[in-house]
Amino acid sequence: MTKRRAAAPCGTWRSPITAGLVAGQSVRLSEVRMDGDAIYWVEGRPTEGGRNALVCWRDGLAVDVLPPAFSVRTRVHEYGGGAFLVREGTIYFSNDKDQRLYCARAGAAPYPITPESAAKLRYADATMDVRRRRLICVREDHRSGTPPVNALVSVRCDGDPEGGTVLWAGHDFCASPRLSPDGTQLAWLAWDHPNMPWDGTMLWLADVAEDGSLTNPRHIAGGRDESIFQPEWSPDGRLHFVSDRSGWWNLYCWQAGDSRALRPMPAEFGDPQWVLGMRTYAFVGPSLILCRYTQQGSDALALLDGAWRVIPSPYTAISSVNASQGYAAFIATSPTQPPSVVRLNLATGGFTLLRRASDVPIDPEYISIATPISFPSAEGEEAYAFFYAPKHLDTTVPDDERPPLLVLCHGGPTGATHCGLNLKVQFWTSRGIGVLDVNYAGSSGYGRAYRRRLNGRWGIADVDDCIGGARYAVAQGWADPQRLMIAGSSAGGYTALCALAFRDVFSAGASYYGVSDLEALARETHKFESHYLDGLIGPYPACKEQYRARSPRHFADRIRAPVIFFQGLDDPVVPPAQSEAMFRALRDRGVPTAYLAFEGEQHGFRKSEHIQRALEAELYFYGRVFGFQPADQVAAVKIENLDEAAPC
Repeated sequence: MTKRRAAAPCGTWRSPITAGLVAGQSVRLSEVRMDGDAIYWVEGRPTEGGRNALVCWRDGLAVDVLPPAFSVRTRVHEYGGGAFLVREGTIYFSNDKDQRLYCARAGAAPYPITPESAAKLRYADATMDVRRRRLICVREDHRSGTPPVNALVSVRCDGDPEGGTVLWAGHDFCASPRLSPDGTQLAWLAWDHPNMPWDGTMLWLADVAEDGSLTNPRHIAGGRDESIFQPEWSPDGRLHFVSDRSGWWNLYCWQAGDSRALRPMPAEFGDPQWVLGMRTYAFVGPSLILCRYTQQGSDALALLDGAWRVIPSPYTAISSVNASQGYAAFIATSPTQPPSVVRLNLATGGFTLLRRASDVPIDPEYISIATPISFPSAEGEEAYAFFYAPKHLDTTVPDDERPPLLVLCHGGPTGATHCGLNLKVQFWTSRGIGVLDVNYAGSSGYGRAYRRRLNGRWGIADVDDCIGGARYAVAQGWADPQRLMIAGSSAGGYTALCALAFRDVFSAGASYYGVSDLEALARETHKFESHYLDGLIGPYPACKEQYRARSPRHFADRIRAPVIFFQGLDDPVVPPAQSEAMFRALRDRGVPTAYLAFEGEQHGFRKSEHIQRALEAELYFYGRVFGFQPADQVAAVKIENLDEAAPC
């Protein structure tokens, strides 16, 4: 018998998916690696101040393998990735506090293998050279000031007092050093400003001499207009990689100076390389590949060896794919299960959950399942999103009310959202607020042409798509046109602020460390992104007027909708001055606004108390703006000008 749900005003529903649950009971899972029958991964733990713990699973038991004083994180490119390597039980890792490389052997305390005097050196994305007892990795050298110098270096496993020996340099960036099985060849990626790695990268190959030096380096694939992703050697010594030369990131094999596509199809086998060490495929035999591919924003698994065999799977978002000894392991999410470390038995096709991001059980009656949609945008373009309707065990929307709608703008902007379970989304839907999670122009997962549709049009095409999605939701009867909200973090915060400054569709907004001043971003940001805007806006300062014309900071007088700002005070990517300037401008003009700043937070909040406070504050803010009383008991937020403002 179907339970009758009681109608209650949207936003007032009581939900078990609390901000405390989202913040404190969820860990960030990343960087799965396999070493024989052992599976390792990194857990970002908000309840431990955001520490990245290294966990090992073996024989059904998962344990921390490093003392609590250590946090596994590298700050190469600021975003990190590729922070550890395991070989036959020995762990090499970058420690967040001092950025030194450490070695940890079973039963012994970790010890540093790079010197304290080289504290301005950062390391990432290592591969093991067993024959020469060394690591080959990316090093980012900050000793000579700004910008830092990136190079491939050799680091001795028994300790390297010089902090590494440069093997190769000469381009602005390098990544993914991969040594052939016999140790005689090294492949790696490189790229130069103004390209980002999803715009164009070069695949290099060199011979490795007996003394470990690189000889005969040659550029074998890629270029300014071709993005190469994840070079990898097969067990029988053939070099593979992912390229978007066809318009889609597809798998290729390179041999004897020639490369061929293994499975040409309109699908993405790669991702934008925001962090190092990313993996979407792995070898499970001499030529058999387990690969993750994306179509229409959803992920799937397949085996490729001439034949193509799709593996039935409940998962819609999959990353960090690894394989060893008849098993594979990766991070996966389904519409009803949070991100999890999953082991796949390649013989049986069976999946085993090793670790969930959250172990708190949630009644499925509170979980809203995403509806993938496409909708018309400006100039005849098509855009994509996932819509989540309000969902509750015993409460429903009144007949005479349409729900508020929160439009979410992902970061990047060359990122993507997926339809796997996201407790932050469910936080809103279980309170009676619909969510539209938009994959606007520039998002990955839809081919190179869609990624490039944002070039020269950041702040325009992305805003068009968010507005088009909101209007589509209203036309479908899913949302109240008078209660449309928009929110985003970082680049997504920029899109939200542009929508509020240059359009008149949304009635409230939230910016999490969002960009508001493009000139300041171009001048002040870190090396990795220092020319990112050349493609999204135009070269600076030649296109200075375009930077100013698309910076919400200079058009804050156009914003009439209430906005709340959240900012980490140690953010090196979007400094606090940007959020502070926007807040002051709105406050001084009488627009309802609030600003919450968090000590010790960088670009993205990691501490549970800050994540919880921000989410509760955003809910409180929308409740005050739209006149609903959340069921949650949350601390009040000081909202400037709200009492003096006309009813919203």
